[in-house]
Amino acid sequence: MKLSMKIFGDEDRSRILSFTILAVLLLVVFPLVFDIFRLNLVAKYLSLAFAAVGLVVCWGYCGILSLGQGIFWGLGGYCLAAFLKLEAAKSIALEAGTDQIKALTTVGLPDFMDWNQITELPYVWYPFKSFPLTMLCIFLVPTVIAYIIGAAIFKRRISGVYFAIITQAMCWIMEILFVTRQGWTGGINGITDLRTCLGWDIRTQLAQYLLYFLTAILLLAVIVLCQKVLSSKLGQLMIAIRDMEDRVRFSGYDVSNFKIFAFCFSAVISAIGGAMFVLNVGFMSPKLVTIGPSIYMVIFCALGGRHSLIGAVYGTLIVCFGRTFFSEQYPELWMFIMGGIFVIITVACPKGLAGLIEDYGRQSMAFLRNNLKCNKLRPHGKKKIQART
Repeated sequence: MKLSMKIFGDEDRSRILSFTILAVLLLVVFPLVFDIFRLNLVAKYLSLAFAAVGLVVCWGYCGILSLGQGIFWGLGGYCLAAFLKLEAAKSIALEAGTDQIKALTTVGLPDFMDWNQITELPYVWYPFKSFPLTMLCIFLVPTVIAYIIGAAIFKRRISGVYFAIITQAMCWIMEILFVTRQGWTGGINGITDLRTCLGWDIRTQLAQYLLYFLTAILLLAVIVLCQKVLSSKLGQLMIAIRDMEDRVRFSGYDVSNFKIFAFCFSAVISAIGGAMFVLNVGFMSPKLVTIGPSIYMVIFCALGGRHSLIGAVYGTLIVCFGRTFFSEQYPELWMFIMGGIFVIITVACPKGLAGLIEDYGRQSMAFLRNNLKCNKLRPHGKKKIQART
């Protein structure tokens, strides 16, 4: 209990309860209720929730609205997909006599490189021969890209809608880069046919179960880490920058450095989600790096509550489950239904679902406490009246 209070803060004990409920839901309820197909879908949704949690740090607590969060999510996914693709190419090279190996002219290279007449592994792929270097790249590549973008923008005091438009344009640039460099990235098809990770077949049902739990545990760990950061003095300073940026700057702080940190930190969190998506789904496509998925990530955060880490996870699950349900039941109308739901919730709950629950939860708790106090006082009053008579 003391450890939980240190992590989540002494002010709001309800966060501990919310975190516990989310952990039970992810680790107990979903595995018992869903079959392996639906559970794999939930794992896919949870990998997207990493980006929503990163947006809470970046947007909700530091006031930086990024419409390009899919860039970093996709970079993390592409880094791990490159490693898995090289491992798959090695396994194909050992399968002598198969139709797939007969179709290749350069055995040992990814198939899309062979189709584009590349006979040697590009130098940018060398780090992905090693699993430790791949793990380092998952953290390092998005951080470097986020730092370059953040330093170029925040040092010039560009913020608000201008920053959002620039990050959205970066999504478009990144998609064009991945599509046009077909020999290096797989082009429009992306990196597919991912089979094993360190010799472990990730396509089996047992692997899908284990990967689901790994994704859920990592997401919970990221939430704890983010809450620890946001509860510190650094988190308080980020809130001050969000609400009173000029006053913080006049106090002697370099606001741009703190914004760069928040942007890079959210990029790393998103990259972890992209890597877990590749493990759970088995492919990576440039269509997942473009503007559409990035807008959805903002919707996840806004629906759940941009000031709530746990709310962002619920927002992701609600939107993704809604998309799946309505697209299956109403394939021609589901986009209009989802759009209407988003508009209604945004108008009715500007703070998101977490803000709505927090406001009404406090009122309900205050009402219950007042009733309990009244019930405690009433019997004593009756005893006093009886004693006087």
